[in-house]
Amino acid sequence: MQLAIAAVIALLPIINPFSTAPMFLAITEGDTDAERWEQARKAVIYMVCILIAFLVSGSLIMNFFGLSLPGLRIAGGILVAGVGMRMLYPKDEGMQTQAEHQESRRKRDVSFTPLAMPSLAGPGAISVTIGLTSMAKDWIDFVSISIGILIVAVIVAVTLRLSTKLVKVLGVNGLHAMTKIMGFLILCVGVQFVVNGVVEVASSPELVGSILNAVDSLRSQP
Repeated sequence: MQLAIAAVIALLPIINPFSTAPMFLAITEGDTDAERWEQARKAVIYMVCILIAFLVSGSLIMNFFGLSLPGLRIAGGILVAGVGMRMLYPKDEGMQTQAEHQESRRKRDVSFTPLAMPSLAGPGAISVTIGLTSMAKDWIDFVSISIGILIVAVIVAVTLRLSTKLVKVLGVNGLHAMTKIMGFLILCVGVQFVVNGVVEVASSPELVGSILNAVDSLRSQP
C-alpha cells in the first residue's frame, strides 16, 4: 500500500478539490442539487479514466501524438481562460423563453471540460501520474497506484458534494457575485498556464541549443 499512499500524497495537493469547489459552484450556477451532483459524479469518473489512461500508457500516448507537457499546459490554459471569459461576460439569455432556457441548461455539460480536464486531471496531475509509472515494477504496483487514484477520486467527490451546501448560505446574489470573482480568477489561472507553457518551451534545452547553433553558424559565415 506504500505506492497507493504515495499516489494520494502526490496527487491530492495537485488536484486540490478545495480550490475546484468554488469554480464548480460558479459554473453550475442555476442548476439544482441533483444536476450539480450529476456533473460532479461524471467529472470524477472522467478524472479517474484520464489519470489511469496516462498511468498505463501515458508515455506512449504523448509520443504517438507528439505531445509535450508544455503543450498540454498551453492548451489547458486556453480552455480555462475561455471558461473565465464566459463567466465574466455571460451570454445574454433575455431573449430566451423559460422552456428554451431550461433546455439549454440540460444540454450544457461541464463535467469533462473544464471540470475533469484541465481542472482536476490537468497537466500537473498528468505529469505526476506519468512520474509514478517509474515507481511501478509489475502489475501489482500499477493496481496500487490505481487504488491511490480512486482514493483521491472519493475525496474529490465528497468535497464537491458538500460544496453545494454553500448555495443556501450565499443565496442567488452572493452566488452571482462569486461567479464574477471566480471568472476573473479562472481567467488569470488560464493565462498563467499559457505563460508557464511558453516559458517551458522557450527555456527547453533543445530550443536553446538550436538557437545557439544558429547564432554560431551565422558568426562563422564570412
